[in-house]
Amino acid sequence: MAMSNLQSPDIETAPIIDEDDRDQPLYKTRDKVYPKRVSGRFRNLKWFALITLLAIYWLVPWIRWDRGPSAPDQAVLIDMDLGRAYFFFIEIWPQEVYYITGILIMAAIGLFLATSLFGRIWCGYGCPQTVWTDLFMLVERYIQGDRNARVRLDQSKWTFEKLWKIGATHLAWIAIAMATGGAFVLYFNDAPTVIVDVFTGQASLAVYVTIAFLTFSTYLLAGWAREQVCTYMCPWPRFQSAMLDDESLIVTYEGWRGEDRGPLKRKNLTRGEVPETGHCVDCRACVNVCPTGIDIRDGLQMECIGCGLCIDACNDIMDKIGFPRDLVRFDSVQNTQLRAQGKATRVRIVRPRTIFYSAILVIVASVMMFGILNRSVLEINVLRDRNPLFVTLSDGDVRNGYTVKLLNKEQAAKTYQLTVNGLQISDFQIIGQTPNQQGNFDLEVAPDRVGSFRVFLAASPDKLDGDATAFEFTVTDQETGNSETYDTVFAGPKTNR
Repeated sequence: MAMSNLQSPDIETAPIIDEDDRDQPLYKTRDKVYPKRVSGRFRNLKWFALITLLAIYWLVPWIRWDRGPSAPDQAVLIDMDLGRAYFFFIEIWPQEVYYITGILIMAAIGLFLATSLFGRIWCGYGCPQTVWTDLFMLVERYIQGDRNARVRLDQSKWTFEKLWKIGATHLAWIAIAMATGGAFVLYFNDAPTVIVDVFTGQASLAVYVTIAFLTFSTYLLAGWAREQVCTYMCPWPRFQSAMLDDESLIVTYEGWRGEDRGPLKRKNLTRGEVPETGHCVDCRACVNVCPTGIDIRDGLQMECIGCGLCIDACNDIMDKIGFPRDLVRFDSVQNTQLRAQGKATRVRIVRPRTIFYSAILVIVASVMMFGILNRSVLEINVLRDRNPLFVTLSDGDVRNGYTVKLLNKEQAAKTYQLTVNGLQISDFQIIGQTPNQQGNFDLEVAPDRVGSFRVFLAASPDKLDGDATAFEFTVTDQETGNSETYDTVFAGPKTNR
């Protein structure tokens, strides 16, 4: 027997790859989606959300809010130069970034709660990608026509009509994208001032770069990527199922009532006759209006953004053929199953999942409200000199240097008195300041500013508790009596005590 014909059973042979498999692409080519115009309750809700959210985005920077002569009068402003964030009556300093953290936590928990109640309602109505894509599609539909007209235009040869329609569409998209980027920078600068600076060429490089970047990204994401952002780029669809249960309200298809689907002429119905099942006439109206191009009849899918446009489309067809509405409906999986069994349905908003999310939301909101209501308008920060730790004077006393910063969070100039407690000092000096009759210092700080002062303290080594003596600075508002303290230490030579 020839050795070449022998094969050990322990040796795995390489799989045979068919030539056709070698030619298979690694990535699926995008099937362009041409959403069709639809009217109805959910489309009206989307129009309302679009107009409201875009109005908020573009108009809020122009709202004025009087905070006094020394503060900006823009209601919502993130001032990077001063390090302040203004939200109407709330002012956030850099060291109060935990308020921003609290807002982000509340937004996340609120999103979890909304998803557990109403599915991907955020994706369908409030997400910026959805809002701007909807606006871009509105412009596209206005210039190029509805779904069938756009399909024919894309498949036709290049003519003058095709050139000007597509060119006008993209020019309109770029104009909207530029307005989007321009509105964003208004939140970081005084709106009237920066608008004039942009058009006169006097704005900073950061402003122009920001506008250019957001113009490009808006044009790319809302004009070209569209549903690809929701399907491939956004992480939310991939873990949304963790927020849902059988009682969450989502877009559902009543399969028990719609199947077996088929054209109306094949159902052999007389005029006015409504069958118990088989209501779906397979018109694909629900698919044609879907902004992500899915078929809701296949069940809940990752691509579904929960906008409900397929409900409007299906109801329109049901009305035309005289069948009951809501073959596609906004309901829970549990209710769909109960309805198939002929049982009563219910919508239960209060359940363990929603109670848990609501409780966290209330706790975080309460902590935030408590912090805002009890927010101090005066703070003191002290930085002790570390090189050198101390200086020995000619009379034998020891001197330490400190940088004291007083934060005046009010919109009025303040005079503070700085005192030292817990340390027997022989000398107290503040550069550029003269002590009062009691030996303390009255320090003036401008409205909504930080006052920085160089402080020098001297003490006899005999009065110190070793090489580090604890004491505190106390700053007091002379007008209100409000005071704040800061614990620090006085460094001295090591002793044998």
